[in-house]
Amino acid sequence: MKLAIISSLLAGAAAFAPTQSGRTPTSVSEGKADLEAIAAKANPFVKFYDPLNLSDQEFWGKSNEETIAWLRQSEIKHGRISMFAFVGYIVQSNFVFPWAQTLAGAPHPSADLSPEAQWDAIPLGAKWQIFAVISMLELWDECGGGGAMPHYTKGRQPGKYPPFTLFRENVHFVLDLYDPFGFNKNMSAETKERRLVAELNNGRLAQLGIFGFLCADKIPGSVPALDSIAIPYDGNPMIPFEGQFSYFN
Repeated sequence: MKLAIISSLLAGAAAFAPTQSGRTPTSVSEGKADLEAIAAKANPFVKFYDPLNLSDQEFWGKSNEETIAWLRQSEIKHGRISMFAFVGYIVQSNFVFPWAQTLAGAPHPSADLSPEAQWDAIPLGAKWQIFAVISMLELWDECGGGGAMPHYTKGRQPGKYPPFTLFRENVHFVLDLYDPFGFNKNMSAETKERRLVAELNNGRLAQLGIFGFLCADKIPGSVPALDSIAIPYDGNPMIPFEGQFSYFN
């Protein structure tokens, strides 16, 4: 059944790609009206839904426009990570890399384990490596690629990840995360807008999907539709270093 879900995802894989355009101006232009317009396109039935009135707030003494930019960046980022997690969960439930995971020759955790249990079985050093890479990517995003782009609260298009140009020219060759070979540089504005809406919807659905998997494994019967494929897990998926590292021990 999980393999069947993979097939359904592949059909819309192109929609997972983030939208890109030319360098954005440094002036902040997005406001609540922009959120309402995007919401109407993303879901014509629900349209704009903000029960907590977050779009009217001014976080940390910043302007409302900056706050909205931060909220949009946060949603897009969480949606992308959830899409990775959702697809990763399905793949890990069926396949693992055939080569050794460590220099000592230890294999990757078996696909017979749930993805949560597979994570628990990964050596502590490997987990730190993963978090180190994530931290570096976050830092590069926050600094706008070393100044190549303004901060996303200062005019950069939310969700637009900076290129690695500065790093590539001064440290080491590395491909950009989005469109590394330039296949989409001539994409029309209409296609970009359509993909943005598709990405938002896929990201929101993926957030529900990955937590559906986690709940089904952790709390038997909590997601009836997944009862037939759920693998009971007695750990805590919210504690990534459970039993290996803690600030309190």
